[in-house]
Amino acid sequence: MAKIENEHAVVKVEKEIEPLLNVREKACRSKVDLGGFHIKFQIKNILCTMVLAMGFFLVAAQLLPLIGYDAKFWCSVETGARLESLEDAKPHHQNLLAEASLHEKLDTSSIDLSHGEVRGFKPHGLATHLYIEMSAYRGGPRVFSIVGLTSKSIETHHKPPYACEWVSSSSGQVVKGRARKLKPDWNYGKLYTVVVNTCSFAEDVGVDREGGELILYASYGDQYRQPERIVVLTESKGEYNASIFDPQNFPYDYVYCGSSVYGDISPQRMREWMAYHAKFFGEKSHFILHDSGGFHDDVRKVLEPWIKKGRVTLQNIRQQEVYDGYYHNQFLVVNDCLFRSRFMANWTFFFDIDEYMYVDRSTNLSAVLNRNPNATQIIIQQVPIATGMCVAENTTLAAGHERKWGFEKLIYQKPFIRGVHHDRKYALQARHAAATGIHMSINMRKGRHTSPRGIRYYHYHGTINKRDDVCSIYVDPRNQTALRSHGVRLDKTMANMAKDVKSYERKIIGKLPFIL
Repeated sequence: MAKIENEHAVVKVEKEIEPLLNVREKACRSKVDLGGFHIKFQIKNILCTMVLAMGFFLVAAQLLPLIGYDAKFWCSVETGARLESLEDAKPHHQNLLAEASLHEKLDTSSIDLSHGEVRGFKPHGLATHLYIEMSAYRGGPRVFSIVGLTSKSIETHHKPPYACEWVSSSSGQVVKGRARKLKPDWNYGKLYTVVVNTCSFAEDVGVDREGGELILYASYGDQYRQPERIVVLTESKGEYNASIFDPQNFPYDYVYCGSSVYGDISPQRMREWMAYHAKFFGEKSHFILHDSGGFHDDVRKVLEPWIKKGRVTLQNIRQQEVYDGYYHNQFLVVNDCLFRSRFMANWTFFFDIDEYMYVDRSTNLSAVLNRNPNATQIIIQQVPIATGMCVAENTTLAAGHERKWGFEKLIYQKPFIRGVHHDRKYALQARHAAATGIHMSINMRKGRHTSPRGIRYYHYHGTINKRDDVCSIYVDPRNQTALRSHGVRLDKTMANMAKDVKSYERKIIGKLPFIL
């Protein structure tokens, strides 16, 4: 009964307010004449339209994310695992570091974030990379050499270890090796420092000629980051060839390894150096040059004939400038060349393109190098040449003087003072070196180093990037030898060889343009 009474009460109230509603409806009703049509605007209609519109908008907002739905992705096992891991994740504040460092693989589980006001630290940019890979070379059935750069700050403060392994392509078998790290740049590095890793195995790897991969693990040296796995060398099936390790099968007698060449190099000086040493080392020699910006178009013009003859390999290393190391990454380059030339020749020479090797006429290069059978490295003495000092008689014919080669004109030697350090250069048997430097290697595995007589090099400092005449001081031809006030003495050793060198160049590659 109570329910029925309430219902009648409601009906009664509605009947009582109906006249009031009609009055308001009439007050809010208006007519607009549009070509004979009468459009009535009512509050009820407007409210219903707005409610429907809002409902449609809310439904669309819910369905919009499904436009990019990919069943293959969202139904995959991998994605399911990720979703499960997210559901099990700890509260948001405990993942601040991980979220702020999405470009790093961080493990921050050891950091206690359970108390206090947790602050986040967001990294921006990248100061240095952990490891810059350049090259890796096989040194035998069970040893490899890996050359690269690493962040100097990480190397200095964390001293991160390295590890290596061999993965067989045929069986997938993993063989663990031992990585020995060497830093051959004597701490000269800047943002980056050179690191050479020797990876040794207790057994032969890859000798079945089925191929495989050499893996290097580069560590950050802390507990928060996992080591980076880097495939540094891949051998294809049938690539392994044990015969290359036999010195009797080396294709050359001598290999030259050049440092990073940069700046505005004189094409004519490069031409002179190349022709001289092509003759000096003989037909069974090869030159590996490294272009760090110095081999511009005019220089390449004088090198191209030698490249076509197979005497020169030109390596473009300009990208190394991105990674700031010592002297255009000179240590990196010479170590790469060391291992590249390891099984190319018995002796590899390291010196610059403003330096000229010379052997006394009473002997020859082979005799000097092989004089001591236990020597695997020879240190070569420098003869410094006075910069810009020439004999005035060379200026009597302007055209003839200009066409003379640099080492024809510069004929005054600085005195060699005992007790004063002079730069030295060297040659070594690359297969016996674990790493090398600019002036010598201190990482020879076998033998000893000597400084034999009969070989030296002439250093024409500052001439290679001089794009005009090398002469700036002229000596009276009537008094060529009396120069005590200048502290120099006459030395025409190299000048006397110019005629034969020019003849050799014309014979091998023909006439070249004279481009200062």
